[in-house]
Amino acid sequence: MVMKYGAYGLVEVVGDANGVIVTDRMLKTADVEYVTKDTKCGGHVLIFMGGDVSAVTAAVESVKNDPPCPVVQSAVVSNPSPEMVDIVETFRKR
Repeated sequence: MVMKYGAYGLVEVVGDANGVIVTDRMLKTADVEYVTKDTKCGGHVLIFMGGDVSAVTAAVESVKNDPPCPVVQSAVVSNPSPEMVDIVETFRKR
């Protein structure tokens, strides 16, 4: 496990196309990196972005405050625990 990011940003939407739109917005808003996505039943897509806390917060807030599509949930996880990093890496490897 290597801690690469100061924070993870998570945004959940419904539909792959909405996932692409949200990812594009966040990448254009701040100096963040696309990490991975996870999909669930019902078409839910959970997008993971990484970067420093301020950049990740700005990216998540950009889609939360002015959503390009319906946003189900969003969060910023600053200083992720080793277990959180392992979870994200598991999603990446799928």
